[in-house]
Amino acid sequence: MSSVHAQYAWLGGESCSANVRITFSNGLITEIESDVAPSASDSRIAGVVMPGFVNAHSHAFHRALRGRTHSGLGDFWSWRTLMYQVANRLTPENYLTLATAVFSEMALAGITHVGEFHYVHQQQNGKQYDDPNEMGKVIIEAAQRAGIRLTLLDVVYLHGGLNGEQLGDEQRRFCDLTIEQWLKRVEDLGTGNAMHTIGLAPHSVRAVHQAELEQIAKYRNDRAVHIHVSEQPAENSACIKATGRTPTQLLSDANLLGSFTTAVHATHLTAEDILLLGRSKTTACFCPTTERDLADGIGPSEQLIAAGASLSLGTDSHAVIDMFEESRAVEMNQRLITNKRGVHRSNELLIASTINGAKCLGQKTYGLVVGAPADFVAVSPNSVRLASFDAENGAAHLVHSATSADVRDVWVGGDQIVKDQIHRAMPDIAGALRSAINAVL
Repeated sequence: MSSVHAQYAWLGGESCSANVRITFSNGLITEIESDVAPSASDSRIAGVVMPGFVNAHSHAFHRALRGRTHSGLGDFWSWRTLMYQVANRLTPENYLTLATAVFSEMALAGITHVGEFHYVHQQQNGKQYDDPNEMGKVIIEAAQRAGIRLTLLDVVYLHGGLNGEQLGDEQRRFCDLTIEQWLKRVEDLGTGNAMHTIGLAPHSVRAVHQAELEQIAKYRNDRAVHIHVSEQPAENSACIKATGRTPTQLLSDANLLGSFTTAVHATHLTAEDILLLGRSKTTACFCPTTERDLADGIGPSEQLIAAGASLSLGTDSHAVIDMFEESRAVEMNQRLITNKRGVHRSNELLIASTINGAKCLGQKTYGLVVGAPADFVAVSPNSVRLASFDAENGAAHLVHSATSADVRDVWVGGDQIVKDQIHRAMPDIAGALRSAINAVL
């Protein structure tokens, strides 16, 4: 049994509670007490304790593109060409090094659980490794080394489009030959453990067609399902032309909407799409810093939540790794397009980046509550950004003032992996990133 005593803690509301003791055992929170004096056995924390961030959508190797694709002309499709070049330079060895550094950077930013949307499965020539799950196991090992939880969202990618287009040479590393081959490969990954689980990730409706989506719905067996949905208008147009339906309508007809499914991006939705996602209690995962970097657009967060959907957040291409920024960007984007403030309350945005993220990755209990994993972070109020912090408006201060640089300490399962902004297993994360990125460029 261990305990920490926090000067302040965010427990889910708009304000922060003072003098909070968090007791945990065997990796789980056993007691939360507010307004109590510290005891001799408590580890004392000056600052604000909050649940660890959950990054619900990540492509670890995209981190190598930061700063190299952000200037100049182009759109998502031109960016994708550069991304393919990096994907085809990955090996099990250099990807282990890169992913470990990226996941360690996430830990430093207060992320304690990541959903890795993993699609680089095959060798550069498109043939399977001797172990078909070689690259997936690399991702699992990388998260273990970084000390954070992982949901490996194993991607199936079968088609180059909705009209029988073949996959391009640059996509051959992503492809399983049949849906059955992919299902067998996922089965061989097992069910995981307390630190990693396996989810299902049909890449998109252009890469996985309706009959195959229906097979996934039948196979699912309580696994989380994540899929890119309506990220681009061109995706919608192609889907309507080929099937007479939007991607969301196609997923509904395939029985693949529900509280077990997360629609990633969900940017360009019709009114009917929003109703389908809301009524089915599907989660939407927005990745605002990536969506604005790629000029994708702004998703209808207000309408989705009003319809009954949940919102989670991810860093996707890692233009930045900062879940505070992802959280506030949702509200700031809405202010720009609606000309009104307060579309989303600050505590709701923190819930999206923590509790809802955990839920969409299959974690049933999360947050600073009894029975949840002891995954929490300490945010220092001593920076110039948080110098005016007051507990009454604690959630707003965190969302609208803090950055990842204000995260000081990180615990996963009650084990402290970051102390005083130093990662226990990788003290020089910047150096590790430079070396790993150079190796794939």
